[in-house]
Amino acid sequence: MKVGLLRAVGVATAVYGAAVTAVPALLARPSGLVDAEGRTERATRTSLRPLAWRDAVSGLALAMAPEGPALRTAAYVRIAADFGDAVLLGATLPGRDRKLAAVAVSVGWGALSVAGLLAGGRRREVMTLPAAGPLQV
Repeated sequence: MKVGLLRAVGVATAVYGAAVTAVPALLARPSGLVDAEGRTERATRTSLRPLAWRDAVSGLALAMAPEGPALRTAAYVRIAADFGDAVLLGATLPGRDRKLAAVAVSVGWGALSVAGLLAGGRRREVMTLPAAGPLQV
């Protein structure tokens, strides 16, 4: 497991999720979920905020979970969210180009988490002291 990669994905996802929670247009515009003047409707903002909050919280979990089963579980949650986004946004966003872009971005982020799980990290060497025994002169 590449802990550093998983932590980086977590931080980036948490920051993006928090930003979109505050300003849903950051996701609405590139997704084509704006009106003719480029404004995000109130209902769209309301719908995007929980999705963004999910990303913020799951990213934070990935960034802060202790190494081991907790970090692995946080990565699985992020992978499921990213691949789920790819399927759902790819099926429902308006316009072929927007669908393809959403799928590419979602699969790309999910793939980074998969790579972080599957890659071999550096092994930590444990320093051991020689066994205590009679003093030899």
